[in-house]
Amino acid sequence: MENRAAELARLLAQRAEAVCRHYLSNGRRQGAYWTVGDVHNTKGRSLYVRLKGPGTVGKWTDAATLEHGDLLDLIRLNQGLAALPEAMEEARAFLGAAPAAAPWPAVQSRPRARSKTEAARRLFAAAGPIAGTRAEAYLRARGIWLTRFPALRYHARVFYRADDEAPLLRLPALLAAITDLDGRIVGVHRIWLDPETPVLAGLLAPKRSLGLHLGHGVRFGSAAQELVAGEGVETVLSLKSACPELPMTAALSANHLAGLVLPPTLGRLWIARDDGPAGRRADARLRARAEAEDIAVRDLVPKFGDFNEDRLELGRAAFTARVRHRLSDALADAGAPEPADAAVVP
Repeated sequence: MENRAAELARLLAQRAEAVCRHYLSNGRRQGAYWTVGDVHNTKGRSLYVRLKGPGTVGKWTDAATLEHGDLLDLIRLNQGLAALPEAMEEARAFLGAAPAAAPWPAVQSRPRARSKTEAARRLFAAAGPIAGTRAEAYLRARGIWLTRFPALRYHARVFYRADDEAPLLRLPALLAAITDLDGRIVGVHRIWLDPETPVLAGLLAPKRSLGLHLGHGVRFGSAAQELVAGEGVETVLSLKSACPELPMTAALSANHLAGLVLPPTLGRLWIARDDGPAGRRADARLRARAEAEDIAVRDLVPKFGDFNEDRLELGRAAFTARVRHRLSDALADAGAPEPADAAVVP
């Protein structure tokens, strides 16, 4: 039975997107993955299924529960089937009605992963400084005035395709270098911008990463003893604008914040999560790993949804005072003076 189950899982992987569209219809495709809330087809983004390489096509992981498996496992859980033979029968029924083949091979080789990393490096190298560009205008419209970091660049014409059948577009984009702990670029995060106004482009997914991502992040400063780790680029830049003395890293999503690789010399970690279930789950998982490595962990929680929203809602002075008050211990270690209005922080 194990061999028959493995063969069914392989056939399902060849039709991975069709499986997802049928059983996880509340999700959507995002690059090489199908994302949805969970195996029960709840709306959300915690569960992701790999649709094409690099990596094993058809494998899925729920970042909230840490469940994982192949598409046969997914069908069994989705349909509430107690036994493997029932799941296999359901899979056979699906395969009898599914499209005959997928437009890509079931498994991609490791050179494909290297090519994406190289493509990310080439894209970042082809971009220029953000000073005076739509990228800087976008960040300033988000209340972020401290913008000129080596990790950020601007490119006026970055390719965007919603899916394999959609037309290829070329749009301006803010690029953020994703680096490992040694500072090597392993990927690039693309934030596509509207060509006319300083807002995100009106796309289904205006933010995407290319290359390696898991465990890495966009770094603003080099961390040794202290680190502030958050989710999005705009969130972390808002905090960096308030506390330029401290090293910070944007993991780019709650799931990737949970998997961030920490410097071996780190003594204290501030987790600047977004205010929501995904942020709380990421906080708990990263905290558990950090504390297991004897790293002191403290939370940094926004007043509203995230720290960029705080920056826009509170105004520059109140936001800066509030953040510096919360980070006073870290700032004291860095030798930074307390702001004059810290006493009136809400």
